[in-house]
Amino acid sequence: MRLASRMHRLGTETAFAASARARALEATGRDVIHLEIGEPDFDTPANIRAAAERAIADGWTHYGPALGLPVLREAIAVDAARRKGFPVSVDQVVVTPGAKPIMFYAIMALCEEGDEVIYPDPGFPIYESMARFVGATGVPVPIRQEHGFRMDPDDVAAAVSPRTRMIVFNSPANPTGGVMPREDLERIAALAVEHDLAVLADEIYGRIVYEGEHVSIASLPGMAERTIVLDGFSKTYAMTGWRLGYAIVPEGLIDAFNGLVINSVSCTSSFSQIAAAEALTGPQDAVDAMIGEFRVRRDLIVDGLNAIPGISCLRPQGAFYVFPDVSGTGLTGEQLADRVLYDGGVAVLAGTAFGQVGRDHVRISYANSQAKIAAALERIRAVVAPIPA
Repeated sequence: MRLASRMHRLGTETAFAASARARALEATGRDVIHLEIGEPDFDTPANIRAAAERAIADGWTHYGPALGLPVLREAIAVDAARRKGFPVSVDQVVVTPGAKPIMFYAIMALCEEGDEVIYPDPGFPIYESMARFVGATGVPVPIRQEHGFRMDPDDVAAAVSPRTRMIVFNSPANPTGGVMPREDLERIAALAVEHDLAVLADEIYGRIVYEGEHVSIASLPGMAERTIVLDGFSKTYAMTGWRLGYAIVPEGLIDAFNGLVINSVSCTSSFSQIAAAEALTGPQDAVDAMIGEFRVRRDLIVDGLNAIPGISCLRPQGAFYVFPDVSGTGLTGEQLADRVLYDGGVAVLAGTAFGQVGRDHVRISYANSQAKIAAALERIRAVVAPIPA
């Protein structure tokens, strides 16, 4: 059967392929420590699970409104206004099955053939994939270790052209853990206003910040009306399998998002939304404990990697990833990822899974226990140490 030509423009997430290789190796009897997975290793908090069980028993098993249940949209509006620092109306909230649809809907609604979309490299691969899918051109902005893994506003300014339609960025960031400071966001906001650009702000890791503050670009003057804020429940509440995301969009985009939801997924699971409302309005102790544990693991893995010859690792300010430079080992990130998997039994991702700038890097998730991280560091050292400098 002949595929439509646009299908050849669609990319993927190589993280799934890397995970499959690791599990295939496990199937042969090898012990593998998984540091490639981009999800919290904690269980969904008990109060959220209990809320879902009650919702099923109470009959929340039918279709709901395309944009989301009112109880959840209201909870999101209140929580987002408090945490993100700008007024949010319930009429601006869109609930989706996972946060990826927000990327699709924003780019599909606003970008077309001939437009340009600025995105981070390294960055989440679906940004560029979706831009190409709709016929737009992705314009990468390099995210460098020497700049603290921040999106440099000067690089963004240099990337803007008369064809630019949208700027996409992620803070805290996957794969680097970098956090955009307020002054950088202010300069990017000024560019967006000057050139009349839309912004897709991926804030899915916004609660997982260790130092400083998380600033939403939508809270800056003139930005709420041109920013699509992406967020969700997967990372903050360890709810990856629940598939629950949301957007806060300018009111002029609501009808477009509503139409896209109706034409693609109809609505999001009702009982899951009831559980998500409990996540936002219930106790936050489990979230705080998870972030505290991630901070300890971050320090463990950063200190351990920097003690290995040939590896240089920054201490990330957010998310639960490190993105060390491994060029001092004489290997590329892809070569090192293969070596530590097959020779050491540690699964990590090559930096090129997130763009070409990360050629000399690997992404390591510290969403695993301290004991497993310590064991993985010993295995990586054993693999890397014999490599001639």
